Amino acid sequence: MPTKSLVLQACSNGIIPKKVRVGYTASRKVGNAVKRNRARRRLRAAVEKVIPLHAVEGYDYVLIARATTTERPFASLKQDLEFALKRLNVWRE
Repeated sequence: MPTKSLVLQACSNGIIPKKVRVGYTASRKVGNAVKRNRARRRLRAAVEKVIPLHAVEGYDYVLIARATTTERPFASLKQDLEFALKRLNVWRE
């Protein structure tokens, strides 16, 4: 599910029903190594705030950084992640 600052992919893992696994990626399109690392750190921070509370267990999630990930305000980054979870039907209250 693409948003302004990230792309979220979700897939049922079928192996570990009570576990949530998360992967991060940032390609060269995001920028140089410093920008890619910053983008991954920001994604990790957003995941720490959102995934434990709202993600359905038993899924694997992959977050792909976009060029705007490093510049987007953190609150908007979290909102993008929440929106993507809802659109992929893996949101829980």
